[in-house]
Amino acid sequence: MRFETAGVITAALLLAACSPEAAPVATTEPAPATEAVAAAGADGATGASAAYTPPAAAAAEGPLYESELLLKTHQLITEGKRSGEGYFSADGKRIIYQAELEGENPFYQIFVRDILAGTTTRVSPGTGLTTCSWIHPTEDKVLFASTHEDPDALGKQQRELEMRASPVQRGYAWDYDEHYDMYVANADGGDLVNITNSRGYDAEGSYSSDGSKILFASNREAYSRPLSQAEQRLFEDDASYFMDLYIMDADGSNIEQLTFSPGYDGGPFFSADDQQIVWRRFNPDGNSAEIWTMNVDGSNARQLTDSAMVSWGPYFHPSGDYIIYSSNVLGHANFELFMVDAMGLRDPVRVTNTEGTDILPVFTPQGDKLAWSTTRTPDGSSQIYMADWNDARARELLGL
Repeated sequence: MRFETAGVITAALLLAACSPEAAPVATTEPAPATEAVAAAGADGATGASAAYTPPAAAAAEGPLYESELLLKTHQLITEGKRSGEGYFSADGKRIIYQAELEGENPFYQIFVRDILAGTTTRVSPGTGLTTCSWIHPTEDKVLFASTHEDPDALGKQQRELEMRASPVQRGYAWDYDEHYDMYVANADGGDLVNITNSRGYDAEGSYSSDGSKILFASNREAYSRPLSQAEQRLFEDDASYFMDLYIMDADGSNIEQLTFSPGYDGGPFFSADDQQIVWRRFNPDGNSAEIWTMNVDGSNARQLTDSAMVSWGPYFHPSGDYIIYSSNVLGHANFELFMVDAMGLRDPVRVTNTEGTDILPVFTPQGDKLAWSTTRTPDGSSQIYMADWNDARARELLGL
């Protein structure tokens, strides 16, 4: 995703899988879901009532558990203007993430950090926009989305630099650039291969535990067929309206569409046993988002949250028993981490309570550590933090 400056946004219009700099904030009060909206999607639209006050809202004055759940919290990434969306290697010893550095390219690039050694390697080409990276679980390869093959990539970089240097203030925005494709490369970034190579935004990819499958999000449908006038207006107003989830083989073959709902579906991840998928779904009007799960074949879609706010960035604990995510249920500008049991049978439990935005949480495959993007830094910039995770206490709080 692209998020050059923080500001007030319409959530579904500007949110994609990966937004480390600043959390999204809806511009309007969330609207209640109507029967017509609920029936609009073939596989179900997000439903939540604006009049509903979720139990988590009371957590602002209730028990605070961060000091019990997150131990030895520290800033992991310190280089660059900002960083975010880090995902661990299978052994938990490396993390791949996106960061913005000073230089001729103002956009995020992809880096791999050896956590113990503290060494960092850039694995993306250095040109264009990048996002949504992953380390192959069994092979010495990496996966990420990039626009470096866009003929106007350098021009967009220059225009972005000029825009940032101007006194004109801009709001947070994410660019669903149609030149985004997904690439696989060697661990050092060499031998880059385009595995989607289609018009439209292809990004937000993640591997299955054996590396044989890739989940991703795309609005390719909007480019693959003639749109009606009404559809064209929707697409021009919101490029995420046609975003759905897809699954493919690791080489880019055998692509299958998993969701068919109007509005944004994105940020998908496998459960550790590869039987379930967790993702975020925005209402077609873009005013709210909720956490969903489904079977890996797209069946049995299940809505876990109903906050009528923006709940997003979900990630399975490797046990598969619960999910961690971010939500602004405590206030439009106050994103905190929450956790909920995998069936959504109990109330969510608030995880963080330190001042600053906390988003995009990710467990190590061993489930003993958590990394997330946060603005709790001394200068207020968004960077990746890491902490030991207290699974036993999490289970107590969730009644598991």
